Amino acid sequence: MILFIFLLLFQTSSASSGFNNSILSQPPLAVADCPPLPETCRNNNSTCPLCDDSGKCTLYVAVILPQSDFYIVNIARAAEILYEAGNKSIADGTLGKNISVDYRFYDDSCKQDKASGNLVLATKDDLCIHVMFGPVCDYCIGTIGRTAKYIDIPNLTPTALSSDFTKIKQSLDDEYYFLLNSGSTDFRSVAEFFELILDRYGWRKFILMYERYQQEEVGGEDTCYLGMSSLATELGKFQPDFVDGDLRLLGMNYTEFLMNKVGVDYGIIITCTNQTNMRKIAIEAAKLKMMDRGEYTFFNLELYNNATNPSRPWLCTNDTDENNALARKGYEAIYTIMPHSETNFSMVASQPKRGSMFLDGLYDAMMMYVQALNRTLNRSGAIGKQDISGCELVHEMMGKSFKGKNEEFEVNCNGIRVRKFAMLNINSEGDYEIMATYSTRNKTIDYWNIRWRFGEPGDTPACGYDLSKCPTYDIVMILVGCLIVLVLFGLASAGYIWYRQRKLKSEIEARAWKVNYGDILFLNSKPRSSISSGVSLRSNLDTISLIGGRPTYGQLAFYKSMKVAVKELSNVKIELNHDNLYELKVMKDLSHENLVKFHGACLDGPNCLLTEYCHRGSLQDLLEDDKIKLDWTFRISLIKDLVSGMYYLHRSPIKSHGALKSSNCLVDIRFALKIADFGLSFLRVHDADQDMYNKEYHSFWQRLLWTAPELLNMNPIPPMGTQEGDVYSFGLIMHEILMRKGVFYLGDIHMGAEEILESVKKGPSSNNGTPLRPILGSEDQYEDEVEQLMNRCWAEDSVDRPDFATLKNKLHQMNKNDGNLLDNLLARMEQYASNLEALVDERTADYLEEKRRCEELLYQLLPKSVAKQLIQGESVIAETFDSVTIYFSDIVGFTELSARSTPLEVVELLNDLYTCFDSIVEEFDVYKVETIGDAYMVVSGLPERNGNSHAGEIARMSLALLEAVRKFRIRHRPTDPLKLRIGIHTGPCVAGVVGLKMPRYCLFGDTVNTASRMESNGSALRIHVSPVTKAVLDTFGTFDLECRGEIEIKGKGKMTTYWLNKERISRVTTQPGPAMETKARALSTPLPINARKEMPSNGKVVNLVNIVPPSDEAGIPLLAVTASQDSES
Repeated sequence: MILFIFLLLFQTSSASSGFNNSILSQPPLAVADCPPLPETCRNNNSTCPLCDDSGKCTLYVAVILPQSDFYIVNIARAAEILYEAGNKSIADGTLGKNISVDYRFYDDSCKQDKASGNLVLATKDDLCIHVMFGPVCDYCIGTIGRTAKYIDIPNLTPTALSSDFTKIKQSLDDEYYFLLNSGSTDFRSVAEFFELILDRYGWRKFILMYERYQQEEVGGEDTCYLGMSSLATELGKFQPDFVDGDLRLLGMNYTEFLMNKVGVDYGIIITCTNQTNMRKIAIEAAKLKMMDRGEYTFFNLELYNNATNPSRPWLCTNDTDENNALARKGYEAIYTIMPHSETNFSMVASQPKRGSMFLDGLYDAMMMYVQALNRTLNRSGAIGKQDISGCELVHEMMGKSFKGKNEEFEVNCNGIRVRKFAMLNINSEGDYEIMATYSTRNKTIDYWNIRWRFGEPGDTPACGYDLSKCPTYDIVMILVGCLIVLVLFGLASAGYIWYRQRKLKSEIEARAWKVNYGDILFLNSKPRSSISSGVSLRSNLDTISLIGGRPTYGQLAFYKSMKVAVKELSNVKIELNHDNLYELKVMKDLSHENLVKFHGACLDGPNCLLTEYCHRGSLQDLLEDDKIKLDWTFRISLIKDLVSGMYYLHRSPIKSHGALKSSNCLVDIRFALKIADFGLSFLRVHDADQDMYNKEYHSFWQRLLWTAPELLNMNPIPPMGTQEGDVYSFGLIMHEILMRKGVFYLGDIHMGAEEILESVKKGPSSNNGTPLRPILGSEDQYEDEVEQLMNRCWAEDSVDRPDFATLKNKLHQMNKNDGNLLDNLLARMEQYASNLEALVDERTADYLEEKRRCEELLYQLLPKSVAKQLIQGESVIAETFDSVTIYFSDIVGFTELSARSTPLEVVELLNDLYTCFDSIVEEFDVYKVETIGDAYMVVSGLPERNGNSHAGEIARMSLALLEAVRKFRIRHRPTDPLKLRIGIHTGPCVAGVVGLKMPRYCLFGDTVNTASRMESNGSALRIHVSPVTKAVLDTFGTFDLECRGEIEIKGKGKMTTYWLNKERISRVTTQPGPAMETKARALSTPLPINARKEMPSNGKVVNLVNIVPPSDEAGIPLLAVTASQDSES
């Protein structure tokens, strides 16, 4: 109960979330990239040059302030601070040494009419004013600020508190465009600060308590009245229920106001007064017991810190102890809002007169102007006699950064200094402490650590200070009721304990962990043992370690629709006592996101354990796989998962692990680390794999590398280990995760597992006085805190090791910005996705390269347009072409030449010849159909139509080939000429793809047959042309054709044919038309075997229009390719 009350009294809200700055009437103002200089500024002709005709340069400064030292910023103090700023500017070169400063001071007595008169005096006749500082009283600023734009003089002031002066300036027409605020506070910002708090807690009732003349030493008369007016205006959008409590107008003292106006109706009181009066209010409120139940909360606006003891506003050495105690109690419910600079209590205490920050603001105003003047003069060149445009200087000071007296500060695009406010409340020691901060840069509460001593306050008291809203009870009845409650509570507790014991007994007897072996659905894969865990993550997807020792491959199975890992035990009868049954029940009930879930056990034969299946294997596998990239965030997440799981395990009935190692830490599908092999120590001796307990095997020593030295010196080692031993093991795993060098990495020191363990057992004596531990990496691998943490975890003395609660808090402090659970999960999955992406990119590149090679090969075998259709899976339909020209050629005497040559020489001859032909064919708009032996077939006009150009393309190509043949030399018979016989014919034909196994692009029709007859009836080194082709070539008017006469053509009868001799004009290489693409060189020799293997084995089905090929008069089908004819025919 005491703990509950303590927590209630000190409830803390430490999150800045929940504050919505979109409700503010004025959005955050830009601090850079302000709107351009208004055009009216560019046309402004100033009559006040900086330098006269003689070259004397003078900066004229008018200072309009009150003379009286009652005001913080008065003429005397202002003169000192302005001289100091001016001299500093000259000393650092910001203000040229050839420029003197002429200060003119005018006393406005903080009166509006005097301020106006002084402005007239400052600018009358031929007096020049370049800049004006002051006034500081808001009513005077209202007059001077409006007038400044008409006389083109920048007006800078450290106050300008009213919200009227902070309205957004959109153009030169705005009344306060020339007014710039260099101070640290204003009423609009304070109102916005409170508005965010009011919206966050849903307060809609509050009361204003102020004396309108308070704090007038800062902003003149009605300072607090103007502040409360700004607050009421800003909060008006909520339509709140509030009271305007002007004490002077009401004629009440503090006690009367608190009793009669605040009373029992308002729980939120907003005040505006100095510290002295606020202390009096705190004492009166404490006397009325307003602070006893947390029903009243005060928010006070202090423009500066004027407390005798700046950090203890409640303390007054000249007052009684009783009043100091009341004031301290009252200040527990008072939250003071003031400029953040006033929270430097030592600096405030050292000030000769409080409120010096406003004088600092005047200093900064001078620095603003001088730095802006310097930038303007440097931009426009030499000073000379140039005039200074006040408007341009005002614009130059907006959206810039300046070096001030105490710090560098920013001025936003509204000409207002960027400010920061603090909300203070006293802590348990009675000292001021910052509870919240608000910045006008982004208009956000960027720090929030409010301590509500009685919970979040409401805007209406529940009972009131006098308890008038709550009924009272007889004290005796209350005591009797409490006694009855205590008795009932005792009886209920006893009954609950009895019930829990009965329920525990029944749960143990129910054996919910028991599994029927017949309910396990095994997959076909058989369990396999593994000597080490140094294999890839991919090969270990089914890996799991359940009962200590080295990791083994558990058999994957399904149990009640769940994927589980089955661990086989020795087939012996296992007797279970009460403690064993209780431990099995505890294991079944344990549930944590970082522990491997125990689903049950089958101990009736065959013996086995069922646990949660983790897809990604062990942590050891993950760390040893170089393909898996683990960034710092990923590694820390794994460490935090391990600490979280061990923290839960140590607080559970299991108490400790005893065999913690990286191979017993598994990784699930979400890359969350889960701890395995804990509990059930009485079953470990029945592990089916007994090699791990045999000292002759390396695995025996390897599994002990994570064991603490004090446990190694025990005989036997306790199977459940100790909590301190688990921390030692954690330190080694942490080292594994960070270094990724394996367990107990010693760098250049080469020691076996048994040798390492002997050194660890002996302690410091075996390693020159220092216990043997893994070496630590370079400093850039992890922070110093991490190194210190590892050293503490594997300390030789177990007492020096931290527990997992300490480790959990330490990791949280080291990673405060680590994000929530979802962020961590997304980061892990993103890391895994990046690894997969790299692998996919590699495989994709290989695939694309193979695809490119296949396509290139296909383009060599088929026309490009046809090949693209096949690649895209489209059917290739046979197509009719109205007019094409077909070329046939063979070698006269090829049969005889082949008989006198070896087969290899024939192949070399044809390869050389067709390589030559192919290089020439590429220069024309033609398609090479095929070669059979010495026969060569080419067509133009398909598959891409080219009008009537096909005849000219074939004719020119034929002439080019004939010319090349005359120069061709046979390698093995260089003296023998090669005689090419060519025939060409023009006409219609049909083209399509034939066959599926090895598809061929074939031509069909009488035109093919006639072209072949032209070639077979031709002569060596002549081009035989049909009359149809001759007619088309005549249209070009450039080809020289000779009539051969009438000859007998088989299947055609008598036909007048022609010889093509030459082209009468020099041939211009035909440029491919729109339909023609650059072709890859066609194969001129049979494909090699390996190239054929790269052809797709399962090509798409090609639909070919059924064509009945016509026959000639001899009954021979007119197919695409005729048999090669010998030169003698």
